[in-house]
Parts: sequence; C-alpha cells; structure tokens
Amino acid sequence: MKITDISSQVRNPDRVNISIDGKYRFSLDIFQVGELGVKIGKEYSEQELVELETESQFGKLYARALEYCLMRPHSAKEVRDYLWRKTRSTKTRNKKTGEVIQREGVSQMVAERVYDRLVTKGYIDDEKFARYWVENRNLTKGSSKRKLVAELRAKGVEQSIIDGALEKSSRSDNDELRKVLAKKRTKYDDEQKLIAYLARQGFSYDDIKSALSELD
Repeated sequence: MKITDISSQVRNPDRVNISIDGKYRFSLDIFQVGELGVKIGKEYSEQELVELETESQFGKLYARALEYCLMRPHSAKEVRDYLWRKTRSTKTRNKKTGEVIQREGVSQMVAERVYDRLVTKGYIDDEKFARYWVENRNLTKGSSKRKLVAELRAKGVEQSIIDGALEKSSRSDNDELRKVLAKKRTKYDDEQKLIAYLARQGFSYDDIKSALSELD
C-alpha cells in the first residue's frame, strides 16, 4: 500500500491528511510527518499503517492536552482525569441526518504516552501548580489557608507539597479575613450568621472575633 497524497487540512493547517492508494486514511501533525519519514510514494504494510494511525491518535491527543495545560496550570491529577476522559467512548448526533454516532476513545497506552511527554516537557509539576494556586486563588476576595489546603488536596496534591507552597507564601489568614469581611459584612444583618459563614470558609473562631472587634 502506497501513500498517494499528503494535503494540509483546511481547519487546522498544522495537520495534514494522508491518503493511501487514493483514499484518506488518517492525519498527522506536520512535525510527525518529518519525524516518521512519511512522504508520497512510500509503501507500507497494513501493520505499519496501523502503527501510523496510533501516532495520529497520539499527535491529536497531545495537542489537545497541551492546550488544556496552557489554559492555566493544572495538577497531575487534573491532567490524568482529563486524559482518562479521552479514553472513553462518546456519542454524537449528526446534525444533518440526526444519526447517533459512537466514537471510540483513544487507547490507554496513547493516553499514558501523552502524560509522560507532558511531564518530560515540564507541563505537569505539582510543586509549580501548588505555588500558582496559593498565590493566585481569590486574591481580591480572600481565601483562608484551610480552604486552600482543602482545594489542593481535592486536586490530588500531596500534603508535603501543599505545606511547602504555603510556607513560601506571604498570605496570612488575618489579611485574607479582612478581604472577605470587606465584601461580605454588609450582606449579613445577623453577626452570628456572618461568623458561621466565615468559619465555613476555613477561618478560625478566634481570628474571626478578633477581626470583627477591630472593625467595631
């Protein structure tokens, strides 16, 4: 079987369509074409084409996962969960015919390769993520350290990494509490309800009473 055409995609100029014996077979990103030595006229066995299709899956998923990582820093658990979702089959409806089409997810092996590549390239790093989260989470609204810890643990970050990020941060619960009070105090007629709200946000009772006394 022979490659008879390599053409750029209209929607994504970074990917090309590969035709085998005159029929479209799969797509690759332009870097993969060079890395894999794909060119018009080259012949492949069916097994070799299947392997190239796996590389096609890898290239597509890596591009999507990289875009996901660049939106904002993510924890290792968040990226693993994202990749796991991509291994699941999904159902879509053809807008023209109304037909329901089931699309198979990528293989677990491909998802693991993508994860490993992201780690190698430095896009997955829980220490960097924890520092980002602590320094940027609710900067103007205020967040208690207890709340930050709970959020980071929910995102799969180890406690030792969380402790390190908080230790290096200049944020203090007293300052954060004042931010919350500046926005929320006028919304509560009952001080006990305000105290209960602040406690649910992770602030200690003593810190809350002290901050309220300062304001009074």
